[in-house]
Amino acid sequence: MALTALLPKPANLPAPDMGVVLRGPTAAPQDRRTLGQILLEDGALDPADLLRATVLQKQRSADLPQVLLSENLVAPEALARALSRRWRTSSIDPQLTPPDPRLIDAVGAGFCLTHSVLPWRRIGGVTWIATAHPERFDAILPLLPQGFGHVRMLLCSEDQIHRSVLALRGTRLVRQAEATVPAAESCRTQDQARTSRLAIGAIAVLAAGLLLQPVAVAVLLTIWATLTLVTQSGLKLLAFLAARRHVPGAMSQDAPLPVISVMVPLFKESDVAGKLVARLARLDYPRHLTDLLLVIEASDDVTEAALKGATLPHWIRVVRVPDGPIKTKPRALNYALNFCRGRIVGIWDAEDRPDPDQLHKVARRFHEAPADVACLQGALDFYNPRTNWLARCFTIEYAAWFRVLLPGVAQLGLVVPLGGTTLFFRRDVLEKVGAWDAWNVTEDADLSVRLARRGYRTEIIETTTDEEANCRALPWVKQRSRWLKGYAMTWGVHMRDPVALWRDLGPRRFWGFQVQFFGSLSQYLLAPVLWSFWLLTAGLPHPMRGPLEGFLGGWVMPALFGLFVASELLSIFVGMRAVRGPKHRHLLAWVPTLHIYFPLGCLAGWKAIYEVVTKPFYWDKTAHGLFVETQEPEAPALPEGLVQIPVLGKIGGRSLSEVAAEMQDQAQRANRDRVAS
Repeated sequence: MALTALLPKPANLPAPDMGVVLRGPTAAPQDRRTLGQILLEDGALDPADLLRATVLQKQRSADLPQVLLSENLVAPEALARALSRRWRTSSIDPQLTPPDPRLIDAVGAGFCLTHSVLPWRRIGGVTWIATAHPERFDAILPLLPQGFGHVRMLLCSEDQIHRSVLALRGTRLVRQAEATVPAAESCRTQDQARTSRLAIGAIAVLAAGLLLQPVAVAVLLTIWATLTLVTQSGLKLLAFLAARRHVPGAMSQDAPLPVISVMVPLFKESDVAGKLVARLARLDYPRHLTDLLLVIEASDDVTEAALKGATLPHWIRVVRVPDGPIKTKPRALNYALNFCRGRIVGIWDAEDRPDPDQLHKVARRFHEAPADVACLQGALDFYNPRTNWLARCFTIEYAAWFRVLLPGVAQLGLVVPLGGTTLFFRRDVLEKVGAWDAWNVTEDADLSVRLARRGYRTEIIETTTDEEANCRALPWVKQRSRWLKGYAMTWGVHMRDPVALWRDLGPRRFWGFQVQFFGSLSQYLLAPVLWSFWLLTAGLPHPMRGPLEGFLGGWVMPALFGLFVASELLSIFVGMRAVRGPKHRHLLAWVPTLHIYFPLGCLAGWKAIYEVVTKPFYWDKTAHGLFVETQEPEAPALPEGLVQIPVLGKIGGRSLSEVAAEMQDQAQRANRDRVAS
């Protein structure tokens, strides 16, 4: 008789008893035959493929079922039948026999998705739990809540578990994704009406001041703009000097390789199955340890159409985020985090092309890094720096940021403003700090502040991800305005309680935070005030010369002029240091033109302030696909009788030279035999 026929209906089940846990046997005694033997007897697996999978399993300390699926050696249905016989337990279909939702609530819907388990029914003191990975079931037992009593194992596919959990608790997961960060540290509690009143009041005061005391207001604005320039230049100089002392963290070559989950948020991307998958396929991390999630909005018809009919490899999954009151990248990431399998969680963008060994470096560094290193940030670069002048300047700016300034900021122990991609986190720490604020349009920068407030550090890792440089003016302004809007919102959220922020960060990081966030925003907004002083270089009179010299003395104008020149020279020097390598040496001549590149940021800054008041949660998506990525050059045709050997380091435990020599000998023998015959 089937197991399900003996079970009562869910409505008649008692609530789980939260008393003492009594762990019983999880299943009947296992079949003496191995999983491989059963698959061979069923004709579902070739002996040569089994040998290959067994070797990979031992080399990588992996689960055989995961290796078989990741290498496409067995069909999922055949594997499910073999697992059922191997573990001598039943398989269930949650759609036909739904689980008790109270048991799901007891362990948490997110736990069920992460570990691919489904608490199904509780009958006579025994809790039946279905799993997609029976070989890991014993490791999950200690993580179950108190009161499950005797636990028995059933089998179920991962897709069935996900569908069942989402059908019962999908709405709850969406609401949780929107409120993972405490209210006191989230933009969702922003009083938009109060923000509007403050903005209108500030504009009114400024207008009245310019009308009644225009000279005094102009002097104050000039002093503030100059002060922010001094602090920004000072931080840049300190970061440059500190970066020279930066030593890359140790990476053990013998470190165990964990499962790494990387989320790739997609929105209105029309070429998912083509270029994106091709880029990700360049990764050389073991496939059964690679867990890539394509995160799309449920209402995104463009990306859905691109995925329709596409055959994705087993190590790439699609997570669809249900609609809600907002549609932002951090909300999607919070939702998709429930589906990640790895203890390390990363993020790439849709247009990213990471280094093939990037995941290896991440795994090795996290293995060696102290426990307080919660995040690893890689460098961003571009594969289209020659598109036009804007792309060149954008590449120079990023090179200076990721290769000079950011390593220096990390070396100084300040808050490291994270980029939105090539980020990798210890998952337990990420969940502990509340993951991402779904209501912040620069969720990465906000997360960096919350990590620092809780005593965690970010390290810069020596790996690069190439992406598409923003090479048109309007998309550039939209992207920069979103960043600056997020900086303003992040500063406002964390300055709700300055005393608590001072206590969490300490004096040095507190003042660094002011310079990095409020100071940089002020620079963009007040840039025209500083630009006006370049009139002096042409010998033209400046309207502020008289008031400033009368207020501060005759030394002020030469000092201001010297400050501006020194600031520009410092920026040029840092930019040239950043692009001096062979990859970007052709950009050296373009570094001085950054002087006319950054004025675009002033427009972006005022657009950001306008949106903080009118539409703070609007996500102005960066436009991509404007540049056609250069294809890899085709390899030249080889002479007849020769073959190309793939560069894999070792084949079958032997070096490439050994394999090549053996193949050459075989070819020569075959040629002699052909001539003799």
